[in-house]
Amino acid sequence: MIIASLLDTDLYKFTMMQVVLHQFPGAQVEYRFKCRNPGVQLAPYVDEIRAEIRSLCTLQFQESELAYLRSLRFIKSDFVDFLGLFRLNEKYIRVTALPSGEIDITITGPWLHTILFEIPVLAIVNEVYFRNLQKLPDITEGRRRLEDKIAQLQGVGLENLKIADYGTRRRFSRAWHEELLRVLCVRLGTDDRHNGRAGQFAGTSNVLYAMQLGVTPLGTMAHEYLQACQSLGPRLRDTQVFGFEMWAKEYRGDLGIALSDVYGMNAFLRDFDLYFCKLFDGARHDSGDPFAWGELLLQHYRDKRVDPLTKTLIFSDALTVPRIVELYERFHGRCQLAFGIGTNLTNDLGCEPLQIVIKMTRCNDQPVAKLSDAPGKNMCDDEKYLAYLRQVFDIPSPP
Repeated sequence: MIIASLLDTDLYKFTMMQVVLHQFPGAQVEYRFKCRNPGVQLAPYVDEIRAEIRSLCTLQFQESELAYLRSLRFIKSDFVDFLGLFRLNEKYIRVTALPSGEIDITITGPWLHTILFEIPVLAIVNEVYFRNLQKLPDITEGRRRLEDKIAQLQGVGLENLKIADYGTRRRFSRAWHEELLRVLCVRLGTDDRHNGRAGQFAGTSNVLYAMQLGVTPLGTMAHEYLQACQSLGPRLRDTQVFGFEMWAKEYRGDLGIALSDVYGMNAFLRDFDLYFCKLFDGARHDSGDPFAWGELLLQHYRDKRVDPLTKTLIFSDALTVPRIVELYERFHGRCQLAFGIGTNLTNDLGCEPLQIVIKMTRCNDQPVAKLSDAPGKNMCDDEKYLAYLRQVFDIPSPP
């Protein structure tokens, strides 16, 4: 089995799922798969992918896993009790081979019962593809590249630079993911509060490995949460405000990193008023120019009379180590910083990685979408709805 535990996923799936249980238990959603690499033939592997998904749907949370989730300060006991009864249901997911050689994956059903499909299914598609593409993976090359990354991070003046692993969904394989995390823990060091030691490896978004390796699990919200609020909120224009307020209602100031690119940075800053600036610990960048984004957010804090040194900027968009170093040198000392590195960390063995996503496309039978600062990341086939969304949030149409 490629996925052997339901904890082998990103933390923000659980933090969002808890909000869904408590605030939106009746929501119905649709997710669609997309491969952004042109010409990739995944259809030959449909049967393998289906078999792995079938195995995924047999899994249940183990008592030790539930105990770990219960130990997290922001996870509530009734949610853990619900997870104790939870299984993914194969009837909600359909995998189809297309005549083009591509595949279609559609997930449809209750949000509460489908939200945990995304990350493990993407990891399955990746691993099935690469184990067929590379019968003998070049692990030696992967280790060499990992050593290069570590050497760059240990450069002079970078002692306070911390990175985190965000790469579960696009990893080369489960075995490689675990190996590189163990190497990072040893070579970069992790925070040890008991001994007052600070390391450069801040943690991982993967809950299973956070538990097994004793590092911090990281994550708050993803795009699907704010997209669903387009359908669930009272008025489309107030979608973002509604989403942040419902998040605050659930977590009461905890998990305070806001996602900024569902409608672009300008629309985010219009909604991210003094209340949210003070309530949230910071924001996460996931599309567009990260340097321009950082400068805009720092100026926004200053305009709202909020000290940027008390706030965290998280960068997570297609990061490489050289880009992380550049961002660190630009913003270090001006705010708190965090970096989540994904594909370039967990799938850098010499082959071109797959750029695959599973995105929410409908909620309660209405289209939902994001209009990020990178148009290529948009995923909605309802042009009228996209035009309406741009009008409501005052977002120019792409050239």
